[in-house]
Amino acid sequence: MTKVKIDKENKDMNALAIHQHLPTASQIICGCMGLGGGWDQQPINKTHYHQAQQFIETALATGINYFDHADIYTFGKAEQVFGQVLAEQPSLREQMIVQSKCAIRFDDDSGPKRYDFSNEWITKSVDGILSRLGIEYLDVLQLHRPDPLMELAELAECLTSLQTSGRVKHFGVSNMNHHQIAYLQSALDMPIIANQIEISLQQLGWLDHGVLAGNPAGEHGNFCAGTMEYSQLNGVQIQSWGSLAQGLFSGRDVSNQAEYIKQTAKLVANLAEQYNTNADAIALSWIMRHPANIQPIIGTTNPERIKRCAEASKVKLSREDWYQLYVSARGEELP
Repeated sequence: MTKVKIDKENKDMNALAIHQHLPTASQIICGCMGLGGGWDQQPINKTHYHQAQQFIETALATGINYFDHADIYTFGKAEQVFGQVLAEQPSLREQMIVQSKCAIRFDDDSGPKRYDFSNEWITKSVDGILSRLGIEYLDVLQLHRPDPLMELAELAECLTSLQTSGRVKHFGVSNMNHHQIAYLQSALDMPIIANQIEISLQQLGWLDHGVLAGNPAGEHGNFCAGTMEYSQLNGVQIQSWGSLAQGLFSGRDVSNQAEYIKQTAKLVANLAEQYNTNADAIALSWIMRHPANIQPIIGTTNPERIKRCAEASKVKLSREDWYQLYVSARGEELP
């Protein structure tokens, strides 16, 4: 278990937990789910290639060097087209951190959609990821969703083999609570360095479970209390997926939404003007203001929006503005 050592005299408030392992990692991550065309069996074409090329080059130019994949994204085409760009420009690989996820299996002749932490499936998945990306190793491999049939000793042996062979440098998880992480970590010699969960102004369970501790109103929140604190104590980097809530508060039409969503979108716009930035940057800076130094993942492939999102690194909301957004997004005052 990697414990965070806090130097009270020289604590770097901007340091990410993941910097213990990947010191050059950007705080903002570019999610690659939108690459490779649609979720269909249509082949990749030149348009998809140029989209991926522009996506990568724009991200790197704005200081975002962390790219998040999953083997299932557009049925593998997202990794494939990303790999085509790297094949044409091999030097780009040295400038980036590449993360991918595996263990979700779609329905097939053998069974329904399911999760699979077996040695055979994970090893096969990693080999496929590396082949599609055309790279020798992943900086980070994440287990995409918890598998109830996980055999701990088998999984530990599998991950150790992947690291020993050089195919994976570091490991993380996705959509896990701290009990699941601690159980998995108990069998591993290497640290679990990241956990990817849904966090946004729309998904507030990660905060509500804390502020509603001992309050009946927090009984049914869809988040396991203590996961944030566990992660901060044990050097597990929190990464947020769905960070922009599909633009709900930063540009999407909210005319048919609840009044508190309309008011929150208006507040985001007002703060963007106040901080001399844009709405996407405000929505992300709200996440990044938390002391866990969360790494928000952005899913856009639009170059101009990537640039707008990158501005979040220059914004630090005041406590009052952060709470104003939190309370507005909850739709009711805190207890």
